[in-house]
Amino acid sequence: MMIFCAYMAVIYMPFDFLLKPIAHDEEVWFGIIFHGWAAKLTEPLHWLIYALGAYGFWHMRPWMWPWAAVYVGQIAVAMVVWNLFYVGGIWGWLAAFASGGVFALLTRALWQRSDLFTRPRPSMRERYGQWALITGASAGLGAVYARALAKDGVNCVLTARREDRLRALAGELERVHAVETRVVAADLTDPDGADTLLGAIHDLEIDILVNNAGFGYAGRFDKQDTARLKDMVTVNCMVPIVLTSALVPDMRARGRGAVLMLGSVAGSQPLPLHALYSATKVFDNYMGEALWAELRDSGVDVLTVQPGPTATEFATVAGEERDPGEPPEHVVELSLARLGRQPSVISGWFNWVRAQAFRVAPRSVLALAAHEVIAQQTPVEMR
Repeated sequence: MMIFCAYMAVIYMPFDFLLKPIAHDEEVWFGIIFHGWAAKLTEPLHWLIYALGAYGFWHMRPWMWPWAAVYVGQIAVAMVVWNLFYVGGIWGWLAAFASGGVFALLTRALWQRSDLFTRPRPSMRERYGQWALITGASAGLGAVYARALAKDGVNCVLTARREDRLRALAGELERVHAVETRVVAADLTDPDGADTLLGAIHDLEIDILVNNAGFGYAGRFDKQDTARLKDMVTVNCMVPIVLTSALVPDMRARGRGAVLMLGSVAGSQPLPLHALYSATKVFDNYMGEALWAELRDSGVDVLTVQPGPTATEFATVAGEERDPGEPPEHVVELSLARLGRQPSVISGWFNWVRAQAFRVAPRSVLALAAHEVIAQQTPVEMR
């Protein structure tokens, strides 16, 4: 039903309303066909219904009960009326019984499962366990994830290079949310950094892993420092794999756990002047979505988070010159709400639209267009 509503809202209804001649326009309401102006004038309302249906099913909004059941119920009525009125005869009766019956059963199922839409979600601690490991926790998204998880009663292992910031954040979490913390100062660009981190937490059951640590590096590839490129592959790709590989088996054995993989919309397309960064984010995006499929029946939830430009230190560290982007709090709130419901989430409607366009546009066009955009954000000496 969600896919049908999305198709009607995004493709069919705009075509009908904007392009179809009035003389040929038809709309069906409760199984009755309306023609011409009667059809055209009702199309905005039809579009709104489909848009609400797609949005409500996608996000499982509480108001979808009883809306979903009522909506599908009227489809059942429409199937009966259509076949009896326009088909007629024995075939019309048979079609009315079959199609109306199918949607009547779906209506009944939706009506009986109000809990799918209205039940409150348990806290992160109740769903997954007591301890979370957040990499890159000293600032930006990592610090916001730590605050959000601590607010839900989850104890936090905070790791990054800047120990002073980690200890300040740890003190805040303990004081404000009364949770336990552990600070592990670690340089994850070190090839042994992830193993050192795992050694420092070997006595804890990590139930939530937030693979947040990562950085970008803007500039023409032949002008970039090789050592920093190697560090980026280590932090963006190798570290999440080492940590996830070490922690997921125990999560699976316990029958519950969560992994958040911080990817990016940059992994949706080739990104000149951010070539290696976008390649590492393709790695993260695909790895997270594949793990979701592997683990979805095990009790371990995996979500790949794909933010666009975000108001963190990322641009400064990457050497970019651009607007700050959306607040990190929005990215974190959205991702924690979608965890356990879908394999990945793109933060921001514009980023979502852009990512969908990337799926169908020619790769050459994407690369050239991206080069023009990123060039405006990259210092002249690095272009």
